[in-house]
Amino acid sequence: MVSNFRQKEILELARKEGKVTVDGLAGLYDVTVQTIRRDLSDLADSGRLERVHGGAVVPSGVVNILYEERRRLNEAGKKAIGVKCAQAIPHGASVFMNIGTTTEAVARELLDHENLLVVTNNLNIANILAANHSCEIILAGGVLRRADGGIVGGLTVEMVKQFKFDYSVLGCSAIDVDGDLLDFDGQEVIVSNTAIQRSRKVMVVADHLKFERKAPLTICSLADVAVIFTDAKLPGELSARCDTWGTRVITA
Repeated sequence: MVSNFRQKEILELARKEGKVTVDGLAGLYDVTVQTIRRDLSDLADSGRLERVHGGAVVPSGVVNILYEERRRLNEAGKKAIGVKCAQAIPHGASVFMNIGTTTEAVARELLDHENLLVVTNNLNIANILAANHSCEIILAGGVLRRADGGIVGGLTVEMVKQFKFDYSVLGCSAIDVDGDLLDFDGQEVIVSNTAIQRSRKVMVVADHLKFERKAPLTICSLADVAVIFTDAKLPGELSARCDTWGTRVITA
C-alpha cells in the first residue's frame, strides 16, 4: 500500500510525466530532500517506481508498462518529436511505421502530408492516418495483439519483406548506454528488423525516458540508424558515439 497522500500524488505525477526528481518534489511539497528520498525509496521498495540518479521513473525491466499508461507519459515531448520527424518526411514518400506511442505522435503530424504510402503493423496509426484522404494505408497482416493494437508474427514479416521503403519510423521500449535499441517482444523485434533491412533511411523516435529504461531484447544499434529524434541531449558518451557512427541527432 502507498503509505501517505503525498506518495500517492508522487506516483500519479510519475505516471503522467514519466519521471520525478528529488529536488522538484521537495520544492513542490516544501519538504526536505531527505523526506522525498524516503518517499521514493518506499515507492521503489513496493515496486511502483524505479530509482534513478536524482529521482525515480516508472519501472521497467522484463515486462513493459501498460500501453495506455505509456501513451500518457511525456505527451508534450512526444508531440515535439512527432513534429520534427514529420518535417523530415517529404510528400509522396513510402514509410513504414511500427508499434509505439511516439510513432503514433509522428502519425498525427503527417495528416497534412500528401500522397504518402504508409505501411504499418499498428492499428492505432492506421486509424489516425485514415483522416488523411491522400494517404494510402496498408496494414501488415498477422496476429492482433489486443493490448496495444500491434500486429505481429510470420505473416507480418513476410508482408513487410515485399516493400522497399523510403523511410522507416521506428519506436522502441528503451535505449541502452551503448546505443542498442531494446524491446520486450521478440515478434515485434523481428518485424522492426525486417523493416530496417527494407528501408533506404531508418529514423528512430525516442523521448528522453527511453534512455532511463531497460528491456531484454535488442532491435539494432543506433549505428544502424540514419537519424534519431529525441527531446533532450543524449546521455554520457552516446552523443560522441553517434558522431562516430554518422548517426544524426535531432533534438525537438
